Amino acid sequence: MKTIFQKSRSGRQAVMFPRPRIPQEAFTASQLSPELARSKPAELPEMAEVDVVRHFTNLSRLNFGVDVGPYPLGSCTMKYNPKFTEELARLPGFAQLHPLLPQLRRGGLLAQGALQVLYDTEQLLGAITGMDAFTLQPLAGAHGELTGLMLMAAYHRDRGNDKAIILAPDESHGTNPASAAIAGFEVVTVPTVKGIMTPEDFEARLNPQVAGVMMTNPNTLGLFNPHVKRMADAAHRVDALMYYDGANLNAILGRAKPADLGFDIVHLNLHKTFGTPHGGGGPGAGPVGVVEKLVDYLPVSRVVQRADGTFFLDYDRPKSIGYIAPFYGNFGVILKAYAYILALGGSGLKKVAEDAVLAANYLRVKLSAHWQPAVEGPCLHEVVFSAADKAERFGVRANDIAKALIDEGFHPPTVYFPLVVKEALMIEPTETENRENLDAFVAAMERIARTAETDPGALRAAPLTTPVGRLDEVLAARKPDLAEKEEEAELNAGEGLEVVGPEFPVIRPPGSPECL
Repeated sequence: MKTIFQKSRSGRQAVMFPRPRIPQEAFTASQLSPELARSKPAELPEMAEVDVVRHFTNLSRLNFGVDVGPYPLGSCTMKYNPKFTEELARLPGFAQLHPLLPQLRRGGLLAQGALQVLYDTEQLLGAITGMDAFTLQPLAGAHGELTGLMLMAAYHRDRGNDKAIILAPDESHGTNPASAAIAGFEVVTVPTVKGIMTPEDFEARLNPQVAGVMMTNPNTLGLFNPHVKRMADAAHRVDALMYYDGANLNAILGRAKPADLGFDIVHLNLHKTFGTPHGGGGPGAGPVGVVEKLVDYLPVSRVVQRADGTFFLDYDRPKSIGYIAPFYGNFGVILKAYAYILALGGSGLKKVAEDAVLAANYLRVKLSAHWQPAVEGPCLHEVVFSAADKAERFGVRANDIAKALIDEGFHPPTVYFPLVVKEALMIEPTETENRENLDAFVAAMERIARTAETDPGALRAAPLTTPVGRLDEVLAARKPDLAEKEEEAELNAGEGLEVVGPEFPVIRPPGSPECL
């Protein structure tokens, strides 16, 4: 597919601008300060509107998203995003609200609706998790982790505790130890037995130096740790805090509250559990909830409701860790999650968890004849298989299977994670995929299993149906080469384009000034 620069032709345009009312001489370079003047033309492509629309439409069709098909990324809960929440986020009263608008004004309430959304969302998340208060500022799950660890550090500092250790199981998300290290803690890994951190291994590493424990429950193998309350009680005896990684909350919505399991801090992924868009680097939202003893340390500002029912932003929080994001977080994402929660209600959220668990176990049973489960027995929201036997017998690895699934029309699952499973295939179907979609995925995985035995080379060559085939992914990540080659630029430049340098064509419209 040609780039938009290669498709450009001199003189074509999609928009006709009206002649400016300001005298032309006002735009001359001599009247602009040097830092505002261009040294060369803007180098924008010249195209008709129909060509622009077709270009970006065709470009979008090369991408895969949850609106195209199932997105079974394990531990990421890539569920379908309902469109009614998008409609609500575009309402002018929300979409056009400036974050610096005064909260109150004589003769009218300006930002009260938005403040109420923030306040109510905190209350709803508190009811779902059992936490006493929330901050909506964190912009993603990992950002929520860092915020939670900063709260943990503030708590211990305020109490005069000299603690520097965070305990985390060996199957934890990679962001857990990374966030702990950024926050200045030392991470001690606790081994798991058949995917579960045991009380004995946990308590053997628990000591007065431990500041906190980071857990995902159910964990990255899709297993619920039944010993969590015992471990939380042991941690609290040495004044350590329990941190709940909410990446897998989708499995226990309406069934269990992190606070009831003994957790003191929780981050949630609104872009996972509560149906807002996910991927592409954002926008995300990772609210953090805390129990009562940690409320004073939450970021400022806090949305507070007055006795008369109005809302205001409270900055008088002397023990707060301060701002951790501009304004109040990703308001549009929060609004979508708020609408999602209200639409489903308590019974609906419970049904989300039940259907997600059912879908994962359906895949577990259907695929077990062809793929080796990482652990035996039922799972919760996700199921993990190992391709280690396929790698040993046929030379087909998890990465080959992932690439072959692309040719089958499915986004690949998570591979090589959790690290405790060799050649891991981590599959989370979510509650939004129907039985027909699950059966189609099963059929694709069965075909790939047969091909591994009969023609393993075909899998190692996949994908064959994409614009770009198999890459050296390590080299591509470390040394990306995104420049257009000189001979391609010369071949595709066409009329009206002047090739400047070896990398890409530059558009110079007829009569364009050199310095504006």
